[in-house]
Amino acid sequence: MDFAFSAEQDEFRVQLREFVRGLLPDGWRGLFGSNSEEMIPITRAVCEALAERGWLARAWPSEYGGGDGDLWTEMVLREEMWAAGEPRGPQYMNLNYIGPMIMRFGTEEQKRTHLPPMAAGKVIWTQGFSEPGAGSDLASLSTRAVRQGDEYVVTGQKIWNSYANSPADWCMLLVRTGPTEPKHAGISILLVDMRSPGITVRPIRSMAGMGEINEIFFEDVHVPAANLLGKENAGWPAITFGLSFERTGIAMHARAGAMLEQLVDHARETVADGEPLMARNDVRRAIARAYCDYRAARLISYRITSMVESGQDPVAESSMAWVHGATVVQKAARAGVAVAGASGAILEDEPGAPMQGRIEREWVEMLPMTIAGGTSDIQRSIVARHGLGLPKAG
Repeated sequence: MDFAFSAEQDEFRVQLREFVRGLLPDGWRGLFGSNSEEMIPITRAVCEALAERGWLARAWPSEYGGGDGDLWTEMVLREEMWAAGEPRGPQYMNLNYIGPMIMRFGTEEQKRTHLPPMAAGKVIWTQGFSEPGAGSDLASLSTRAVRQGDEYVVTGQKIWNSYANSPADWCMLLVRTGPTEPKHAGISILLVDMRSPGITVRPIRSMAGMGEINEIFFEDVHVPAANLLGKENAGWPAITFGLSFERTGIAMHARAGAMLEQLVDHARETVADGEPLMARNDVRRAIARAYCDYRAARLISYRITSMVESGQDPVAESSMAWVHGATVVQKAARAGVAVAGASGAILEDEPGAPMQGRIEREWVEMLPMTIAGGTSDIQRSIVARHGLGLPKAG
């Protein structure tokens, strides 16, 4: 199948790339390389500027603030954002899967309340999924929501919550509303205002710094019953739908491609022992292997876009895309280390750092990618069950 982009889409890519480059300050290190205090104002400004041009939610219906665009133009947007270090910041979650979930399962009131601010780049959401005892086995979550009249009262703890301390305005929260139901059948989704009394956010120190991931505590938090997304005790199919969108909406392959382009330039321009690095067979092999992996990952993402365009729900395929996307960014980083050798470990702003320190940053920042968003083992299990029909592992 030919996945070539149209002339209009190619022109959009050029315009978008130039526009975003003009918005980003010198020294922009990307979504994972900047602390929250530096990043959030930049990403808010970028999102609002994109929204003013109708580019931020280009594929969404115009009635919710979108541009009525097609999915292939949206793929151009995703690729350029990730190639540029995802300057949409935390708001990529709104656009990739939280917004589409509300669009599919929400009431008309919920859609009109939440989708236009997302499309305008004026709101940050966090997700309340994992818990200390429910990570890979997400359906084991125990945060409770008890119905009291026209409210739910929520008590529990969530962890690994991206950008909750940005601060996030809203949280898409998974809760247990059916304690006697089978674990997959007793889960509901609430849209929670993060300014509600009883919510405490605590940043977690990680390789990404302070603020990117957090834990959230809910102590008798009152949530209007009107904020229930979908039906009570029917949240699991909705979250499965949403996670598929998350995995397919992140164009990690584009980050790998951008890294490899820069690495090729570095290998051509850097002379060692009287010849360019690119003249060495081991350097060419390292780059070529990573480039093949990049093209394979890109092809899987394009196939999924084609499936969604034809009305299919790519469950196994989205997990395939996540595995390949997460590993290809790591392989691109390893190729950088192979090409640069020991100098690849030099930090940015230090003398002699190749590619302005990008090799070291890429190596460190991409280490968590095969864990984030569901580990690679979990993704392979989904492929085995839903793609190959194999029984669930014991």
